[in-house]
Amino acid sequence: MPASFHEVRFPLDIALGAAGGPEWRTDVVTLGSGAEHRNARWSQSRRRYDAGYGIKTLDALHAVLAFFEERRGRLHGFRWHDRLDCRSGPPSRTPAFNDQRIGEGDGASRAFRLVKSYGTGYAPYLRRIVKPVAGTVVVGVGGAALGGGAFGVDTATGVVTLAQAPPTGVSVTAGFAFDVPVRFDTDALTVDLAAFSAGAIPTIPLIEIIE
Repeated sequence: MPASFHEVRFPLDIALGAAGGPEWRTDVVTLGSGAEHRNARWSQSRRRYDAGYGIKTLDALHAVLAFFEERRGRLHGFRWHDRLDCRSGPPSRTPAFNDQRIGEGDGASRAFRLVKSYGTGYAPYLRRIVKPVAGTVVVGVGGAALGGGAFGVDTATGVVTLAQAPPTGVSVTAGFAFDVPVRFDTDALTVDLAAFSAGAIPTIPLIEIIE
């Protein structure tokens, strides 16, 4: 059975109680003088989560068991709701059409990928958003919001296609809610029910899928 991605979200009530966040890979070499040389091994961050923290009842554990079995362990990817980082702007604010700059018109191109920028001063990090949430994407061209019929969104890839190509030099912006594409980072789901009843939390590792 080949690997694929299932456009389904991990049980939301459990995801809201999970732990995790972004990870970078950096080599640090300490010289004899005590000075450091640092080198980035990854060009983009990768998120890791532990869904076990959100499981409080046997019914919730059973729901995760069914979800794990259907994904065949690490084989199939799925959507994950990161409560801290799930929108083009702050988590508490409704996405606005000018939240993120996603491109600039050249008079011919109509397709633009959703991205989110982190930081402003020294070295902003631009992250590709590939799993926008259906019905949440709003788009602007040249500082004006577009109507729903003026663009389309592929929620499986994060590509926005405009009905008309923007003129050269005109900015294209977007606002959106999004999920993180992840997979289970284990093929074995082991839970000690005796320990679980006593309050122990099972470990259910997830890792972001980078393509």
